[in-house]
Amino acid sequence: MADNRGNLIPMYVVADESGSMTPVLGELNAGLASLHRALLAEPMAAAKVRFSVLGFSNGVDVRMSLADLRQEDELPVLTSTGGGTSYRAAFTALLTRILQDVQELKRAGYTVYRPAVFFLSDGQPNSNEDWASVHRQLTDRSRRDVVAPNIAAFGIGAADASTILNVATDQNYAFVQIPGADIGAAITKFCSALTTSIVASGMSLAAGNAELVVDKPEGFRMAIDVV
Repeated sequence: MADNRGNLIPMYVVADESGSMTPVLGELNAGLASLHRALLAEPMAAAKVRFSVLGFSNGVDVRMSLADLRQEDELPVLTSTGGGTSYRAAFTALLTRILQDVQELKRAGYTVYRPAVFFLSDGQPNSNEDWASVHRQLTDRSRRDVVAPNIAAFGIGAADASTILNVATDQNYAFVQIPGADIGAAITKFCSALTTSIVASGMSLAAGNAELVVDKPEGFRMAIDVV
């Protein structure tokens, strides 16, 4: 049996790239660049995380496959492709990618802990699609064991609190923007909280724990308090 090369948490940012997100993608890209810099300054945490970025509208674009951010010069740029908001496409992509990524990491000799998904959307999912059934497959721990991810969901703009609550795998992982708040500022706060969550989760694993830390962004409230 190969020696254990270490413990890892695969983490995925799944960001809405529909047409309505166009005005705020600059803030999101700046926030992801800041996240990268913060992780490089925390090598112990960065060593425990593998990171991927997926953008979705009517389909999914893999902006960055699962990677060690210490080996990356920069993070990818998210770009609005127009179109709708296919939650089904996003969860279908995760259903395949997470399984493949976990298997690859295990083959490489790592112990892999439950993946984490940070999902961001500013609107309602396409009305003509059944996304809930794919979401159930993705998060079914009875069938998928450790590859069923924890999902933290963040809603901005016109996102519905009930929908965001249904996306998250725990009510403590579901957040919506406070009405009237500036969306660009909310994106910046989301990225700040995302950075805190990833660094803290990596440090937790480095300390021998497998706890996912999800930080509530400023300007957001718990979705469960809204529905």
